[in-house]
Amino acid sequence: MVKFLEHVDLDTAWSIIEKRISPLDEVENVDLFSDDPFGNRRLAKDILSLRNLPQYPSSAVDGYSIMASETAGSSPATPVEIKKGFFAWVNTGGPVPQPFDAVVMVEDTFSGPETLKITKTVTRGENIRPEGEDIARGQIAARKGDLLTPSTVAMLIGSGFQLVPVARLPRTVFIPTGDEIVTAREWIKDGADGEGRVPETNSWMLKAIYRDWGYPLAIHELLRDDEDLIAEAVQKALGTYDLVIIGAGTAKGRRDHSAEVIMRVAEPLFRGVRMKPGRPVIAGISGNKPLIALPGFPMSSLVSAWSIVNPVLRRLSGEVPTVELGNAIGATGIQETKMLMHHSSQQGVREWVRVKCGEIEGTRYSWVLSGGSSSLFNTSDADGFSLLEDSVLEVPKESSLTVWLKKPVDWGSRIVYQGSNDPGIEHIVTFLRNRGGDMAIRSVGSLGGLAAIARGEGHVASCHLLDPQTGRYNDAFISRFEDSGQWTRIRVYKREQGFLVQKGNPKNIRSIEDIGRNKISFVNRQPGAGTRVLFDHLLKKAGLEPESVTGYNNIAITHLEAAARVSAGSCDLTLGIKAAALAFGTDFIPIAEEDFELVIPDRFRSHPGIRLLIETLSDEKWRQVVEDLGGYTWFF
Repeated sequence: MVKFLEHVDLDTAWSIIEKRISPLDEVENVDLFSDDPFGNRRLAKDILSLRNLPQYPSSAVDGYSIMASETAGSSPATPVEIKKGFFAWVNTGGPVPQPFDAVVMVEDTFSGPETLKITKTVTRGENIRPEGEDIARGQIAARKGDLLTPSTVAMLIGSGFQLVPVARLPRTVFIPTGDEIVTAREWIKDGADGEGRVPETNSWMLKAIYRDWGYPLAIHELLRDDEDLIAEAVQKALGTYDLVIIGAGTAKGRRDHSAEVIMRVAEPLFRGVRMKPGRPVIAGISGNKPLIALPGFPMSSLVSAWSIVNPVLRRLSGEVPTVELGNAIGATGIQETKMLMHHSSQQGVREWVRVKCGEIEGTRYSWVLSGGSSSLFNTSDADGFSLLEDSVLEVPKESSLTVWLKKPVDWGSRIVYQGSNDPGIEHIVTFLRNRGGDMAIRSVGSLGGLAAIARGEGHVASCHLLDPQTGRYNDAFISRFEDSGQWTRIRVYKREQGFLVQKGNPKNIRSIEDIGRNKISFVNRQPGAGTRVLFDHLLKKAGLEPESVTGYNNIAITHLEAAARVSAGSCDLTLGIKAAALAFGTDFIPIAEEDFELVIPDRFRSHPGIRLLIETLSDEKWRQVVEDLGGYTWFF
């Protein structure tokens, strides 16, 4: 029995695609008058024009048809006068009547009731487009393999065609599977009901990808994890489609059937590609019809589509080269950047990384976004993507990274924010963009933000750090970085901090002392976060050690993430802001009011993005959004 090649590298996978798949050799006509988009339809043969363009001698200007010989010697000082009947008005594109052999621009004439005076000498054929000047009958209007671009469509219609022969595009069907999966419409309607429910979003992601690629995609109904059921659907699909994609079921668990299905209905090609994410992708072939099983996690599915599905489609379409990752990604450009932060990779595996970008003092930086292959937000929020080679183990700070950009980056107006996570700051980005600026946010905690701008790794930081000795916020911590140059401090608002507990407070948590009791689980913030500094102060004041807290090292990066865990019952308690409690409907036990401020190195005060940020702090619409979040009090 033929078995899968296991854990191949990407180059091997691409080589298998080249060798085992042949281009489709089918032609169909498309109607150029159709309202349907032409996508990447390519002509199947050379097209010879059926018409002359233009079909008659036509004027290239607004003016008068004349005999060129009549204008000899004419100039502004010595205009030539032509009598009525020996000239005729003609519009741009209009036919030049016989026997006239030139057109003089109206700007080079002035007329009386019966005569035309010409102030310029013109030559025979001047300002006349002869028959077939654009294209002549029998001339090649477009060539085999040319895309039906807007200008090509216009040329073909002008050449006399409504129907043109094109290479048939490969037809794909995507078959989503999974017992835990619910359709997107079900999820929107009642997604919060019941545990273990996951929205089926990959088909919608693939729809958008295929639309950008210009290929048709059909979506099969969602199937449960049943090998026979899936095999039957795949076998039927092979009778209609050129490429069949199975969604999920690529692992080796009891409910993962994709490999077994492919072995039942096709010849196995490879199972597992040495890339991260996307490793579990599987491929087989039935005749000349490929079968691909994509991993279920969104980021894994996305990069597998770029890395494997797109080369398969290009091969079926006869495109060269087969592998064009920038095209597959839909990159708007390629940008060379320097790494703002160090990144470790797994040697022997090509790693896809999501990156955010920003320019600091003339250097364009990128940094890798966190989150696994299941993360939808960071995949969507990324400015671009990079593919690290399998020989890479470490990507040091300041080393080069080539980024395929997915979004336009306004390098001159974007600022890099490092510091405390805050919902109000997250909302200000929209209002900043409305003013023509932009801001990339790295939530690294208050201490992390101050250290970052001290190292020159950002334009603005934020902090809310309590000094237990003085009871004051931020002063003592900012003073540690006095050697970093002058900084401007803007106190924005006070935030109400407190304990977030499940609705109804079932564990009867009232104070910090209650956290040491058995069966009280906690979710903390990362080291250096202002909220963690406050929590450590509260523990010390109560005489408690971190080791006594169940979940002290259980980390959430944002206030909303921590609140989500409490609301869902994953833990009993967190310390956070009132806005997060209100957002998730948890109970809130007030502990303190803290000063939240922005810190800006003075050398960036003239930066366009910083100027716009300072303006936006007074934007009444943004302020109303913050007030609606709850738990904020303005300083100004």
